[in-house]
Amino acid sequence: MAKKINVGTLISGGGTNLQAIIDACLDHSIEASIVFTGSDTPGVKGLERAQKANIDTFVVDYSQIIQSCKKGIKETDLPNDFNLDEIQSKQQLVDTSASKGQMAFFLKTRAIAERKLLDIISDYDMDLLVLAGFMRVLTPYFIDRINTGPGKYKIMNIHPALLPSFPGTDGYGDTFNYGCKIGGCTVHFIDYGEDTGPIIGQKAFEIADTDTLDDIKEKGLEKEWELYPQCIQKFAESLI
Repeated sequence: MAKKINVGTLISGGGTNLQAIIDACLDHSIEASIVFTGSDTPGVKGLERAQKANIDTFVVDYSQIIQSCKKGIKETDLPNDFNLDEIQSKQQLVDTSASKGQMAFFLKTRAIAERKLLDIISDYDMDLLVLAGFMRVLTPYFIDRINTGPGKYKIMNIHPALLPSFPGTDGYGDTFNYGCKIGGCTVHFIDYGEDTGPIIGQKAFEIADTDTLDDIKEKGLEKEWELYPQCIQKFAESLI
């Protein structure tokens, strides 16, 4: 039997997956309540969707933080518990060809933003964090403060391809360009890698010879809106 869980959500844009989860909560097809919706970008449609559903919203403006950091980062700007060497040893997402300075800047700016996220999130009783179109990389600094024990995954993401094929930012585009006849989407837990965390669920669709990239995206989104609530329900039922 499922227990009702509290879900936090992070978005970057229109929030169509967020809307699917909101609708599933309202019609009781999943045993969950959304306790907040955060965004890295002000003024996006997804925030309106959450506010319409009486969900608390907030913004941590990543672009503003990064621009500010380009003027210089002081030690006092960083979280008190930030350890660059530790984070560098764990991170698997920054291009290894990047210079030490580039990598350090990336990890420091993200930690500053992530600390702001964590400070807000800590005010909520949250069982699961759902990335509903959140387009920012989460570093080990953030992940380790949500996933608080080995194998205790609490951050869920949706990817527009059938993993492990086509990780990265353009899953549907990669599926189309490769000429695949089957496409799909995957819900998985977040770990330190790029779309490498344990898979929770997948849905597939056929790709016709006449399908355009827009057709593939449309088919994929329809599957995403079905799959994400189902995977949240699996979590509520302790099936994963």
